[in-house]
Amino acid sequence: IYAARDEPPGAGADLASAQADRLAALRRTCLAYQEYAHAQTRDLAVELLTDWDAIFRVLHHPHLPLTNNLAERALRHWVIARRISHGTRTAVGSRAFALLASVIDTCRQRDHSPWDYLVAAITERRAGLPLPPLPGV
Repeated sequence: IYAARDEPPGAGADLASAQADRLAALRRTCLAYQEYAHAQTRDLAVELLTDWDAIFRVLHHPHLPLTNNLAERALRHWVIARRISHGTRTAVGSRAFALLASVIDTCRQRDHSPWDYLVAAITERRAGLPLPPLPGV
């Protein structure tokens, strides 16, 4: 994966094609063990088969991250905030919390002040104007 990332797009062999024999062997093994008596072995085989396309998508698109650590870290402070506040009491409150979290994180990732955006959004909506778009990259 790392070697493929260093190559210009379109150069080199397709990783999925290069690993086709190994992937086929792994898939056959998973299919054989999906009804296995040992629970952990069976569960691993079923999980691999269930998420096969997502797990091995990186072979077709080597620029994709190998883990979801960035996403997990991005959510961490929101999970902590939810625990401290004991969550929301309604579906509407949960949706508002999720939308605000998304807007704030998007603005931060794009090096824009989330508070400036939220002030502009509230001001424009109160004036009957459409919601301004999120700041660009």
